[in-house]
Amino acid sequence: MKLLFIHGWGTTNTDSYGELPQAIVQQLTEHQVSVDIQHVFLGRYISFHDEVTMDDIARALERALIDLPGNSEGHIAPFSCITHSTGGPVVRYWVNKYYGRNGLSQLPLKHLVMLAPANHGSSLAKLGKARVGRIKAWVSGVEPGVGVLNWLSLGSEGQWDLNSQYLDYNYEGKNFYPFVLTGQGIDNQFYDFLNSYLIESGSDGVIRVAGANMNYRFITLKQDKNEKLRNRPLTCAMKGESIQISPRIPLGVYPQYSHVGKKMGIMQSIQADDSGELVGDIVKCLLVEDANQYSACEQYLSGITSNHQKDKDRYCMLVFNVCDDTGVSINKDDYDLFLLAGKQYQPHHLPSGFLKDKQMNDLTSRLVYYVDANKMKNIKDGQFGIRVVARPDKGFSYYAAAEFRSDGIKAEDVLQPNQTIYINIVMHRFVDKNVFRFGKAGGTPVNFKKEKPSGEHL
Repeated sequence: MKLLFIHGWGTTNTDSYGELPQAIVQQLTEHQVSVDIQHVFLGRYISFHDEVTMDDIARALERALIDLPGNSEGHIAPFSCITHSTGGPVVRYWVNKYYGRNGLSQLPLKHLVMLAPANHGSSLAKLGKARVGRIKAWVSGVEPGVGVLNWLSLGSEGQWDLNSQYLDYNYEGKNFYPFVLTGQGIDNQFYDFLNSYLIESGSDGVIRVAGANMNYRFITLKQDKNEKLRNRPLTCAMKGESIQISPRIPLGVYPQYSHVGKKMGIMQSIQADDSGELVGDIVKCLLVEDANQYSACEQYLSGITSNHQKDKDRYCMLVFNVCDDTGVSINKDDYDLFLLAGKQYQPHHLPSGFLKDKQMNDLTSRLVYYVDANKMKNIKDGQFGIRVVARPDKGFSYYAAAEFRSDGIKAEDVLQPNQTIYINIVMHRFVDKNVFRFGKAGGTPVNFKKEKPSGEHL
């Protein structure tokens, strides 16, 4: 077995892998899997320069793979890969760029074991380059690179695009087996009293379980201009147009591990002679050879996750994208979004303490909610909804308020614990017929400078 390790963002030394490579080799050897230490390669890539983007790193990864012993242009020998943090989406980006869902039959990567991957970003990225650069839990001794930081910000364009394309991947059918193993422990030695994200519930101090999990869904809600819920203010219903659920990916959650650190870090705390649960589970993943074993591994990891999270709050992330039916995104300053509950669909009927965090991505105008999925199970009357008020709300071109009502759909059927839910909201853009009119030629000229909306829309 050829085994590659790929580190996370901001790393400048391969000692970040700790003794995990030795522990994995030792365990594989005990399972009579031939792993030549020469075939264990420690990746190193540049992520701390502003000009470097995820696409740049993926292109460089392709070249680095070609340059490995035994590989050449047009031929990359089969390998398995263990990643940490940003290394996970880096490899997924590379897979999508060079193979995609239609080229998985030629993919040389067989196992992708992602440790605490930032598949749906990190809440810390919002803090900005200078601030994040000072947080020991994220990076030590270097300034972070803006190019990668933008990709990691919650609600980024890169995450939306990459995860939407992975919805159609057929993993087992193409002998490609990805896994996510992530911590849910907090190492207080990294705590910055000015930043609560480092001790955030449902995370490892950097990455939320919901932000790591490769089980997620995309939902599209579209406003129906012809179904009015109320006249003042004009409010039209939103209906579910589509829901896409990602293929099942094994997820293991371990409360004893944090993101980094020699004491609790999911990589750095592992000793060469470690034969504990995490190392054993990584090896289980690497030993999967077919669809049946992959399914069995998924069930096993699901079981230990349920056991580890027993009696603990579980969370989910909601990523809202608001656009209109012409394809134009509505700017962050031009809409307000509310979650609703109860038969009357009102914000004040939501469970107390359900909302843990809210972030706006300034580049994409996407709004990200982090909510307590356990509390949302007990939502009033079992009804939940979403209201969007967009601007302009009057004039020649405008938006009516939009409202989605669950009407019997259970909250837990949408707000899945440990998952990220991407919600694309499509508003109808009302255009008054007086935006463009014709008049008779000849006669007295008509001054239409003070023309007013007719009240009739197209």
